[in-house]
Amino acid sequence: MTGKQLEFDQRVHRLTKKHNKMSRGYRATMRKDGLVVMKPQRVRSAVPLKVLVMCLVGLFAFKAFLLSSLGPSGYQSRLDVLNGGTAIEQAGAWVMQIDPVTQFVSDQFKAIIYKLS
Repeated sequence: MTGKQLEFDQRVHRLTKKHNKMSRGYRATMRKDGLVVMKPQRVRSAVPLKVLVMCLVGLFAFKAFLLSSLGPSGYQSRLDVLNGGTAIEQAGAWVMQIDPVTQFVSDQFKAIIYKLS
């Protein structure tokens, strides 16, 4: 009897889990034998990965543009001013610090501007 009870509990657990998944959305699909089966839909992220990547690319491009236009000393002096401010300004200074990616893109900007002038 305990084996049957365990099997029943596992089945109830599996059905409850499927019900919770289907409460977030489902779709109907037809199997090869003609039976219509409901399958839970995957939950998608609120913000797609592509948007996050584009935001990061934009941030690095903005930092590189500022670095190439202000120069390293001017850029660093503005970061020092931010570091002396509030916690939010310090966080901004940490985000805007010069990193290898920003330096590389800034050098590419400078090369392009030098060729154009």
